[in-house]
Amino acid sequence: MSDQLKWFKSSYSDSEGGNCVEVAFATAIHIRDSKFPSSPELQVPAPVWSAFIAAVQPGA
Repeated sequence: MSDQLKWFKSSYSDSEGGNCVEVAFATAIHIRDSKFPSSPELQVPAPVWSAFIAAVQPGA
């Protein structure tokens, strides 16, 4: 499945190879460590991801 997903890095990632995550949107949200693209992925249902993002927004 990972090969078919369009992955993008966090907007907080730097260009120096620091710790960061990559995310791909599909029927679920896929999350992985950008340093190890073949590593296991965390898959989260879209409503759960939306709730997480809402909870960590400044002022939430």
